[in-house]
Amino acid sequence: MDLHQLYVFTKVVEHKSFSKAADDIFLSQSTISSHIQSLEKSLNITLFDRVGRESILTPSGQQLYDWALKLLLLKDQALLDIKKGNNDFKGTIKVAVSTVPSQFIIPGMIKKFREDHSNVTFHLTQSPSKVVSEKVLSGTVDFGILGEKYENDKLCYIPLTNEKLVLITPKSLNLTEPVTFKKIMKYPIIMRNSDSGTNSIFEKFLKCNKISKDELNIIAYTENLLEFVMKDMGIAIMSEIAAKNYARNNMISMYEIEEFTDERSFYLVYNINKTQSLVSQQFIKSINLLLEQVE
Repeated sequence: MDLHQLYVFTKVVEHKSFSKAADDIFLSQSTISSHIQSLEKSLNITLFDRVGRESILTPSGQQLYDWALKLLLLKDQALLDIKKGNNDFKGTIKVAVSTVPSQFIIPGMIKKFREDHSNVTFHLTQSPSKVVSEKVLSGTVDFGILGEKYENDKLCYIPLTNEKLVLITPKSLNLTEPVTFKKIMKYPIIMRNSDSGTNSIFEKFLKCNKISKDELNIIAYTENLLEFVMKDMGIAIMSEIAAKNYARNNMISMYEIEEFTDERSFYLVYNINKTQSLVSQQFIKSINLLLEQVE
């Protein structure tokens, strides 16, 4: 048993798949299988049961996984201690990010972090907020950044920033303020996909105000709200952070909706049951310190 075998093993556990683990760490599937077989042979145990297309941990496999995380973290700590002072803090951080944070929040966070840790590499995947939370729960990423809370005992949320939803319209449409939701219901509307944080908040608003989606003139569900609006296909409700630069450049018009008074938060979310790598721990710590300074 060696540390590299344990590392490969943890990746198979996280992805529940030999092929996905192979893609993740740039090894062939046969190499992954060979590492797992060698590990099972050296320990004289079975680590995985095949259930359909997934590889599920056996009880012995679960025990080894818990120890593997601790041993790999200890290795990182040892290397960090040995290399203190030589500015060689290396590692990879995997982050799942929802649409708005991927464009307007995470780039600045990474830039700030890399000023002190220039050898850290980030792997980002963009997904709707609900999918981000699922990736964090499954352990396939170190943490996520998203615009909606999905309650689960394993998830810990750190609030990053607040914003509100706004109405965006084509430049050809001039609305008289104040803008009420009743006033805009007659217009063609473009909505975000169902798993997005924006859509979740919008649907809560509809439910609270006893408005059925059937009463709206919905023409499309898409992630590209801005493109549809700029092509004069309808109106949309979206993140103020995402919309304001387009409005400032006269590409769209942006309005506050009188009934939309609540702010929403963007969060960094991590799984409290997942042992974080040192670089991931350092990133989360740096975000907490930055938030304390802002306060």
